[in-house]
Amino acid sequence: MTEVVRLENRGEIALIMVNNPPVNALGQAVRQGLLQAFRAAEANTAVRAVVLACEGNTFIAGADIKEFGKPPQAPGLPEVIDAIEGCSKPSVAVIHGTALGGGLEVALGCHYRIARKDAKVGLPEVKLGLLPGAGGTQRLPRLAGVAKALDMIVSGAPIGAAEAMAHNIVDELFEGELAEAGIGFARRLLNADRGPRCSGEQTLGLEGADNEALIRAKRAEVAARMPGLFSPLRCVAAVEAAVKLPLAEGLKRERELFVECLDSPQRGALVRAFFAERQASKINDLPADVKPRPVTTAAVIGGGTMGVGIALSFANAGVPVKLLEINEDALQRGLQRARDTYAASVKRGSLTEEAMEKRLSLITGVTDYAALADVDLVVEAVFEDMGVKRQVFERLDAVCKPGAILASNTSSLDLNAIAAFTKRPQDVVGLHFFSPANVMRLLEVVRGAQTSHEVLATAMAIGKQLKKVSVVVGVCDGFVGNRMVFQYGREAEFLLEEGATPQQVDGALRTFGMAMGPFAMRDLSGLDIGQAIRQRQRLTLPAEFELPVVSDKLCAAGMLGQKTGAGFYRYEPGNRVPQENPTLAALLDAASQEKGIQRRPLDEAYIVERTILALVNEGARILEEGIAQRSSDIDVIYLNGYGFPAFRGGPMFYADSLGLDVVLGKIEALHARCGAWWKPAPLLERLAAEGRRFSDWQPGQ
Repeated sequence: MTEVVRLENRGEIALIMVNNPPVNALGQAVRQGLLQAFRAAEANTAVRAVVLACEGNTFIAGADIKEFGKPPQAPGLPEVIDAIEGCSKPSVAVIHGTALGGGLEVALGCHYRIARKDAKVGLPEVKLGLLPGAGGTQRLPRLAGVAKALDMIVSGAPIGAAEAMAHNIVDELFEGELAEAGIGFARRLLNADRGPRCSGEQTLGLEGADNEALIRAKRAEVAARMPGLFSPLRCVAAVEAAVKLPLAEGLKRERELFVECLDSPQRGALVRAFFAERQASKINDLPADVKPRPVTTAAVIGGGTMGVGIALSFANAGVPVKLLEINEDALQRGLQRARDTYAASVKRGSLTEEAMEKRLSLITGVTDYAALADVDLVVEAVFEDMGVKRQVFERLDAVCKPGAILASNTSSLDLNAIAAFTKRPQDVVGLHFFSPANVMRLLEVVRGAQTSHEVLATAMAIGKQLKKVSVVVGVCDGFVGNRMVFQYGREAEFLLEEGATPQQVDGALRTFGMAMGPFAMRDLSGLDIGQAIRQRQRLTLPAEFELPVVSDKLCAAGMLGQKTGAGFYRYEPGNRVPQENPTLAALLDAASQEKGIQRRPLDEAYIVERTILALVNEGARILEEGIAQRSSDIDVIYLNGYGFPAFRGGPMFYADSLGLDVVLGKIEALHARCGAWWKPAPLLERLAAEGRRFSDWQPGQ
């Protein structure tokens, strides 16, 4: 075979073992080895059945990312799977760990499948702007039914082994050694005189349901929930082909749709986002031999929404965590908030009662800082006020053990000033979670001027342990995400003064692909938060950097967003759906008159340009200042923390795709029209002049 695939004869059973660490990816050598092994087993008259298993921690976990963007190499995966399914001897796939993408398609090509009880299977290609292109959209519906196949293929989400068995994707669950389980199952097949059973020839999954109605419903759902995305509708069309066409024709149609996705610009953006997330974990100047400190216990200061969310994140990861509040009443409110959050998950069916109680048992409420003397890590999540932060960090410095990491969840304050409140600034780091902290994937790891390499490495390891997407950022007002979103929100509010309504601005940006419009987002977080930041900025901003006034007027009127029932929108009690705020029109007119602006209609393209390019220009400044290591880190932050559309790759990738000369021209025009805020970033000017992209730039260039 090849170095990564070996064939062993176990009597009348051929055992094919894949060993391509770390995840047995389907690189060319694996594909070639599988094809040769199955052909050899077919040719060997002594072999009566074939077992396919993998060494290491997982079954075939998908495509080989090293081959992304490169010319295809023979044999292609469809050819390999056709050979597997066409084998005249029954074959058994032995699944452990994960069988994802092409890995599950290989397993579906086998005639039978068994899975270890903790295994997961899935077809996540849609997350890269693709669809399963080696028969997955044709074989899965025939086994699992159209409804389940649509759910798995359109969402890309994996399912557990028990669920896979319930939907006929696997035939049996097992525990114990892989090869022996597979060989034992194969011998039982032979003893029962059961031969090959091709997934592509099954029809049970296509029977007994109104498949056309299921497809229509999924199409409507995709159009409503994933506007602008290219591949999900092609996924639906591919499953529809399984319903309407024989296997050979369905496979042909699947391939056509796969090529359409492959040629889509969205695919490039999504693949780039995939790699950017992995690149973000690499810290340019961190020595390779730095070891993270062990973190087996944690504490969180503050039992509000953010503090409880952070505590839940630790409990979800199995880390015991102490939640500290100033008094018993506040503490009990925080603990109840934790219980209520888990109870909602139980009600939804995403968590069992047993799991809830186990996680709650990891959260201990305390009101005395002395109780934190033995923890490895403390995360401060108190009110965003430097005086309050000082009190907290001075107390932590006094009680925490040497080597304990002192982290702040501040979203904008100077981490270096916070670190200076302690006698151990090298142990201070920013861990900026995003709300709700137990749900949002993004974690900005803020590196202070004196944060040690060891503490930085530990912070990144903690993020991984909590299943966060962690990105290192430097110290400045708002770090990366909030510093940029200030520019975005400011321009959105200026658009209101020029003549737009919140519905128009939010609608244009949702059409662009943003998960939420800026005004619905600000109502959700509370207008008083932005008001506090603006008041602080007004003390230092030069006169030419004017700020909008609509938010000021709303706050003065007590309209702070959802928390008060009105902000940019109006909200009915118990209902978060935004409605038109009837009092806003007068406020907008007053703001425009105050600025001497004649209100005028604004089109969607202008709205998008005015807001998205504000992100890009500020992102260029952040890069040049070294606040972010690379442009892809900025994109990761915006994709995972701010609802930027993944199919556009992030704001910096989006600018690269437009061409930086085009972007610069638009920003220069806005500078001439709108004033000081729009002065082009020097890095943007330089890269545009050189015909380069943000993705080409490296620190020091």
